[in-house]
Amino acid sequence: MIQGILNYVVWSPDPAVFSGFERLRWYSLFFALGFIISQQIMVYIFRKEGQNEQLVDKLTIYMVLATIIGARLGHVLFYEPEKYLSNPIDILKVWEGGLASHGAAIAILIALYMYSKKTPGQSYLWVVDRIVIVVAMTGALIRVGNLMNSEIGGKETGNDSGFVFARDTEEALETLRVPIIDVNAYKPAERENELVGNGIVPVNFDIKIEKGSYEEADLRKALESDVKYVLTNFRSSQKYLAEDPSSDLNFELTDQGSYYLATIRTFGKSRYPTQIYEALTYLLIFISLFLIWNKYKERLPDGLFLGLFLISVFGFRFIWEYFKENQVEFEEGLTLNMGQTLSIPLVIGGIVLIYLAAKKGLKPEKENL
Repeated sequence: MIQGILNYVVWSPDPAVFSGFERLRWYSLFFALGFIISQQIMVYIFRKEGQNEQLVDKLTIYMVLATIIGARLGHVLFYEPEKYLSNPIDILKVWEGGLASHGAAIAILIALYMYSKKTPGQSYLWVVDRIVIVVAMTGALIRVGNLMNSEIGGKETGNDSGFVFARDTEEALETLRVPIIDVNAYKPAERENELVGNGIVPVNFDIKIEKGSYEEADLRKALESDVKYVLTNFRSSQKYLAEDPSSDLNFELTDQGSYYLATIRTFGKSRYPTQIYEALTYLLIFISLFLIWNKYKERLPDGLFLGLFLISVFGFRFIWEYFKENQVEFEEGLTLNMGQTLSIPLVIGGIVLIYLAAKKGLKPEKENL
């Protein structure tokens, strides 16, 4: 019964928002939406607390630059310093991936210090306490973008619930020498009897192939060798699929009139969808912080929200790291991976801030004139 409720999903969305327009990707869209929505929320917060709303534009520039630069440098320094320091120009290739939230957090704290120094009437902790509200929301949207990119996924679940990330294999199959029209991965309902509860689950790939370039017999031979090679030798396929290298390719080739359809029957590895876990966590943190702010506003002791943010975001990050796949090879032999190691001092800092804020208590209410 539980298996029927917690069944697996074959996940392979197109990372581009619109087919044929590859430049607009879901990750970029959610990243941008995070800042756009954050800006409007900060305008509301500034208005409610009697601050100059026009300063939000200035604050947004600091935040955008700090997030991008800090996240990129954080990945370079924390995860792959040898690779990037030997090829410094690659640091600029942000579109190739490689962003670290810990680096973004540090850069944001530095940028907000610079902002507060140039903005009379707004102390550093006052600004940070408001910014962390929207940072949590932006973090949730970025993790949804990671999900649409099929990246930063989880470890294998070891049971038949979770996500099979099939997008990379789809793209690999599209490079076959046969004239491919389309490749589509999906969960085959007719193969449910092949589930055995070990996390190795049935996955089908439908490959549409143009007619004319191959005779059917030659096409079968090409598929048997080329598809088998992709499913067993490509790094992404070895990571996400469980095709038996010693067996013949299990497939069916049918004539659909205007094209051939090759249905490939293989198996995938069910993994934790940690992007969803993190996105929901950050969303709940955002809602909680916003509701608390909405009740107390300027009465909040300075540093309280920053402390709550550091403890909740990086405390949960520490937990979710146990379910996430390691981002780089050197983490494999570590008791705690880099994400967990970097989270510990931030959580400790949050505890200190909450302690100091609690000693101050709520500020007195302003008298209405």
